[in-house]
Amino acid sequence: MTGHVLVFGATGGIGAALSRRLRARGGTPFLVARDRGRLEALASELGGAPFHPADATDAAALRAAVAAAGPALAGLAFCVGSIPLKPLARLTEADFLDAFRLNTLAAAMAVQAAAPALAAGAKEGGTPSGVVLFSSVAARAGFPNHAAIAAAKAGVEGLALSLAAELAPAVRVNCVAPSLTRTRIAEPLTKSPQMAEAIAKLHPLPRLGEGDDPAALADFLLSDAAGWITGQVVGVDGGRSTVRSKG
Repeated sequence: MTGHVLVFGATGGIGAALSRRLRARGGTPFLVARDRGRLEALASELGGAPFHPADATDAAALRAAVAAAGPALAGLAFCVGSIPLKPLARLTEADFLDAFRLNTLAAAMAVQAAAPALAAGAKEGGTPSGVVLFSSVAARAGFPNHAAIAAAKAGVEGLALSLAAELAPAVRVNCVAPSLTRTRIAEPLTKSPQMAEAIAKLHPLPRLGEGDDPAALADFLLSDAAGWITGQVVGVDGGRSTVRSKG
């Protein structure tokens, strides 16, 4: 593979951890996020990594970010997401649409814009380019108050499988499904020590995730070492999706 790895949501907890991992193994992350100040700080930390401010829900801005990254890409990670939690009785049509637009539709538009450059990177490098999308444990394990986000993230998983079929053999597409991870968007659920401890105990491995947990898997899936892996949804969830906790 040749070219940059586009990291959308690069300034979030998972996106920043992934960008650091990519840089540490000699990769070239191209950072994309809404907040220019955060982007500049992360780019400086990574020794002058290239970046481009863009709102993931703006299709034109996504296309501009892809164009700025160059004509050939080694990979793409869409680390953008939200955690809207409401009981069904309080959810509005706008809540469902907002969750879908940010988590599912934006991911599809990002890959659509980048597909030619990903294919070009595969051709130049001789190995498939990699795409990693992010779902959630809630897409497969039923939790109360998660209807909007679970529906949107289940859409991400279906999107990943469809794109893996459509973009093969030049592009591999996989999906990482974390459980609750200590990131900025999760702060309402993790800032209380009591709440954080209670949620941690729901996992067979009784702690919350850190940004580097799903980032480590994403980094592997983007590397040539994962060159024969595509169409997979992999949980990084402390066992919560499949194993009954003793707690």
